[in-house]
Amino acid sequence: MPVFNYTGRSRRGEPASGIIEGETRESVAARLFSNGITPIEIKPAAVKQNTDFAKTLRQFGFGKPKTADVVMFTRQMYTITRSGIPLLRGMKGLITSTHNLVLREALEDILTNLEGGRDLAGCFGRHPRIFPSLYISLIRVGEETGTLEASFQRLAEYLTQDQDMHERVKSAMRYPVIVMLAIGVALGVLTVFVIPKFAPLFRALGDNIPMPTRVIMAISSFTQNYWYVLLGAIITSVFLLRRHIATEHGRLQWDTFKLKLPALGKLTHEAILARITRSLAIALNAGMPVIQTLSVIAKSAGNEFMAQRVQQVRVAVERGEPLSRAAASVGVFTPLVLQMMAVGEETGDLPKLLDEVAEFYEREVDYALKNITAAIEPILIVAVGGMVLVLALGIFLPMWELIGKASGGQ
Repeated sequence: MPVFNYTGRSRRGEPASGIIEGETRESVAARLFSNGITPIEIKPAAVKQNTDFAKTLRQFGFGKPKTADVVMFTRQMYTITRSGIPLLRGMKGLITSTHNLVLREALEDILTNLEGGRDLAGCFGRHPRIFPSLYISLIRVGEETGTLEASFQRLAEYLTQDQDMHERVKSAMRYPVIVMLAIGVALGVLTVFVIPKFAPLFRALGDNIPMPTRVIMAISSFTQNYWYVLLGAIITSVFLLRRHIATEHGRLQWDTFKLKLPALGKLTHEAILARITRSLAIALNAGMPVIQTLSVIAKSAGNEFMAQRVQQVRVAVERGEPLSRAAASVGVFTPLVLQMMAVGEETGDLPKLLDEVAEFYEREVDYALKNITAAIEPILIVAVGGMVLVLALGIFLPMWELIGKASGGQ
């Protein structure tokens, strides 16, 4: 579809400009008028080829909106539904103010389908890469019960908390990742550039070269002569690993492995429990049936191992077992979660108690993240110390041998 640059004035007389798609100038002008903008100039965009290329990239998943974009949109939808603005009119206004092109195209498609008479949840369901299953299910519940405003409010709060959790995890892991990368770069520089300079000197020892030095020289020689083999092996390994993880069995193995990692496994488990209990509390509080809620949560757990266990809970609940007993049978929920579930079922206040559990585990994860650097530092120190020791032995031992020979010769 052709792309046009436009300039105009809003209802308040403020200048407005941007890029918009349309068949003709007339259709673009009509669309701008419907959005409350009086066009002054509409002209074809001069970067049509680049735009087409960017659109092709977006079709392959590039430019996907961040969680912050979806949170902002959800809060805007909450404001629209709370203030009583007609949904179609509000959506048109949101499209013009949305900067992410993938999200804008999705909203345009949602608006088109809404105008065609489809329900809101069905329109959002056409874009599962942007809006997760929990998002769509809560919108459907809000439509059916007339509580769409509350649904968008709960979704905004849930997405904000989930985003904060992800940001804290990424921030905590940044330091160890940078240190490991620095170690890798240092090893590469020493192997490719430093060790070869000493190799002729070391060969003067003949058969008396120490074993650490032989190992280092062999690695350096192989890297220099067969770097393309090493690079190809790394790329092939990464490709095969990603392809294996993309399969259902491979994903299950990878997610199970992550839960068994020292220190990080417990942190991952608690973060997933926080997400599951938070999602369960929000969905039940919105009025979703327990079985449907468990099916939705399994898809949004973010871990295939935990997702399968949640599906087992759903099957047990379908057989008539209480939620707490079904959760206890799968062996992944902590005693605190099970106790809160049991009390919530007895008192009829399950969503509130699950929400408290989610807050508890979020605090636990936050505390663990603050201390994870202190826990990982000894491992990094040992790794760096081991690398320095090997290199020192490999370089200095033959030098001592040479010095000893020179002293003996004198």
